[in-house]
Amino acid sequence: MPQNRIPQMKFSSVYPMYVQKVERKNRTQQEVDQIICWLTGYSHEELQRQIELENDFEAFFANAPSLNPNAALIRGVVCGVRVEEVEDPLVRKVRYLDKLIDELAKGKALEKILRQ
Repeated sequence: MPQNRIPQMKFSSVYPMYVQKVERKNRTQQEVDQIICWLTGYSHEELQRQIELENDFEAFFANAPSLNPNAALIRGVVCGVRVEEVEDPLVRKVRYLDKLIDELAKGKALEKILRQ
């Protein structure tokens, strides 16, 4: 998918795909929510509100209280692209989230995913 389309994608349409991906690997929606809240600074209630508002990724990250300072520690490849090399700040944030969800689906411990 071209990176210029990512900002306009609705977070609420991608969120169920994140949940389905991890549930197929015996992980939970609560773990997905915990990862998203860790990355963005949203509370669980604020996250649910963002889903209800059907915001796109641009608005989702623009409204986020604060990106976790440890997000810069997220490294690796998502969709054939190194997340740390993505130049567009918004696309990099989306790729951070994709990478965290991939790690959860692969069975990585939540403490390691959250860079603790």
